Amino acid sequence: MGNRPKTVPIDVCAAVIRRGDAFLLAQRPSGSHLAGMWEFPGGKIHPGESLRACIEREILEELAVIVAAGNCIDTISHAYPSKTIRLHFMACELEMQAPERGNEDQLVGWFTPEEMATIAIAPADRAFIKRQQGHSSGPDRH
Repeated sequence: MGNRPKTVPIDVCAAVIRRGDAFLLAQRPSGSHLAGMWEFPGGKIHPGESLRACIEREILEELAVIVAAGNCIDTISHAYPSKTIRLHFMACELEMQAPERGNEDQLVGWFTPEEMATIAIAPADRAFIKRQQGHSSGPDRH
């Protein structure tokens, strides 16, 4: 515990969107924390905002698509050197086709669990994938 930042965790939501055996990931934009790494798309929860409202807002802002949020699949806390996040992974369904690029010009793509093992994924997202693989062939659909 000695290396953990003494800050209050930042609550963040991430969308788990599945199409067949593949999951939608977005690449972190250049100039951002963990730039270039892949992650389940999402963002910070605003004060008083529900998990569902957060992820629906964040995906609209980040990817310009509408999702229907379902249940929270898992919550993982992860300490980075400068901050600790508490990441809530939300099952989501796309209401429209996913873009090839996000609103910050970041790449967006579909990846199977096998393909996810070969790309640079943000550490908190990697922890979620590993935890889910213990239960099935990839992140759950709940």
